[in-house]
Amino acid sequence: MKKLFIILALISILNANAQNIDRKVLLNDIETLSSDKYEGRKTGSRGNFMAAEYIVNRFKEIGLDAYNKDFKHSFTFKNRRNEEINGVNLIGYIKGKSDHVIVISAHYDHVGMNNSEIFNGADDNASGVASILSIAKYFKEHKPKNTLLFIAFDAEEMGLQGAYSFLKSPIPSRKHIKLNVNLDMVSHNDKSELYAAGSYKTPILRDILQHADKNTGITIRFGHDEPGSGKDDWTMQSDHGPFAKENIPFVYFGVEDHDDYHKPSDDFANINQNFFHSASIAILKSVISLDKNLACINP
Repeated sequence: MKKLFIILALISILNANAQNIDRKVLLNDIETLSSDKYEGRKTGSRGNFMAAEYIVNRFKEIGLDAYNKDFKHSFTFKNRRNEEINGVNLIGYIKGKSDHVIVISAHYDHVGMNNSEIFNGADDNASGVASILSIAKYFKEHKPKNTLLFIAFDAEEMGLQGAYSFLKSPIPSRKHIKLNVNLDMVSHNDKSELYAAGSYKTPILRDILQHADKNTGITIRFGHDEPGSGKDDWTMQSDHGPFAKENIPFVYFGVEDHDDYHKPSDDFANINQNFFHSASIAILKSVISLDKNLACINP
């Protein structure tokens, strides 16, 4: 049976056409979202609102559907100073042949400005948003087996608040959500390594994803998900964490921290464009395989 899973995964991956990630569009999205005019996209800021508008317009261009005719889903939370903060999750979907749902997510907020210095957050996490937009475009043109929910979460930098809010009253209902694929920092690695965390708890993910990096020029590595490994365990490091708490299987794609992490130097000029494009292709191949083999992960 395990061999069958591997064969299915390999067939799925080999059927993915790398040309379906448009490099020019991908780079334009990350460059735009990490430009100075968005002022670091801090939750509640003018730049954050502008980024949300940009993403919603891209959802519309791609042709995603919206629940209740609105891509914006507002929520409130208290920050560490007990102040009430407003956030906005952005949600679009592509109806599949099944009502089972894969949530494909990336947070669009960052840390804003400090003493007039802008923290543009190109890798963290304009890269993840740009990548899921390209993945959405592929599946709009190639109908998925399962329903795909594309979420740009807000307030990740303030404690994963957008993801927690979504799971309190998920759209669609919780029983339909079978997997979360979360992207956070996928454009900056000098070793051409992209990590896929989540297989420690769900080992079948290794079989399904093991060929996703084939002919991409990068290497997908597994790990950073073992309980008890301290900061090396990334299970609660981004928006997949609340899904893990709900015992929803997850795959978290990301890179190890680099010198520009949470610094003003996390700019478009400092990402690795070739790596980013290749990583996005590998993630697309992964999602194609996960979609075809979802029943093996979470029946």
